[in-house]
Amino acid sequence: MTGIGLYIVIIVGALILLWIILYFIPIGLWFQALVSGVKISLLQLIFMRWRKVPPSIVVGALIEGTKAGLILQRDDLEAHYLAGGRVPQVVHALVSASKANIDLPFQMATAIDLAGRDVFEAVQMSVNPKVIDTPPVTAVAKDGIQLISKARVTVRANIKQLVGGAGEETVLARVGEGIVSSIGSSNSHKAVLENPDSISKLVLEKGLDAGTAFEILSIDIADIDIGKNIGAVLQMDQANADKNIAQAKAEERRAMAVALEQEMKAKAQEARAKVIEAEVQVPLAMAEAFRQGNLGIMDYLRMKNIEADTGMRDSIGKPGSTGPKRD
Repeated sequence: MTGIGLYIVIIVGALILLWIILYFIPIGLWFQALVSGVKISLLQLIFMRWRKVPPSIVVGALIEGTKAGLILQRDDLEAHYLAGGRVPQVVHALVSASKANIDLPFQMATAIDLAGRDVFEAVQMSVNPKVIDTPPVTAVAKDGIQLISKARVTVRANIKQLVGGAGEETVLARVGEGIVSSIGSSNSHKAVLENPDSISKLVLEKGLDAGTAFEILSIDIADIDIGKNIGAVLQMDQANADKNIAQAKAEERRAMAVALEQEMKAKAQEARAKVIEAEVQVPLAMAEAFRQGNLGIMDYLRMKNIEADTGMRDSIGKPGSTGPKRD
């Protein structure tokens, strides 16, 4: 190896060694904290590296808090970072709350952050209320007219309820329920159209923000549209249902009548068959009587005369008959 190559290797090794030293011994970060008024030892910065805590995050948070007049403990910031929290967001929130005269202890801020909520955004919402637009809410007044309304809900973050409190979805659901209840209790849709502020007053009186992470400041009805005449539609549906029921019952009665008619026809055919069968037996019985001598020729002729007289009387007795024809 030549002298130039050895010289290059020595320089590269020295640079790597210097980078390792500066990585584990952040002298620049320690000096930045020192000139910013943050008391932290160089040994503590080295220990942070070993504890897998980025010193830049903790030192930056201490500097920001110190400049804002807050008293922050290094161990608390490290513990919050190791617990999975967002240290910069918590410190930003503490500084904003201090400037806005909002009581926000460090423990509460870290609890809100670990709960998954943006504590800095919550503080900002406490200072500047947020306006939430509700989706179209459909309700029906007592006169059967459907109304479609939209509302704007002005809310402010409730710092004390951020941990365990319900979110925006719950607030919107409760506001929609209140609007439906208010419109549904109105005798006429015209009264709602004339005084939409009555909906806001009634909904606000219900205390819909209880148990939520927000405080409802106002509810303003932005728009009300007239929808369908639900009462008339229901009456039409009921009439159609009654008509279908009546038709079904009539069809059932007709089917029963047809079945009864078919049954009667079958019985009549059966009776005719029996009559024919009986008539067939008469000549046989007469023939048997002739053979046995129980019936003579004169008896037979007398019986035929009686049958002829009976037939003539039957024909005369029928309606529209004019009696026997005479030559």
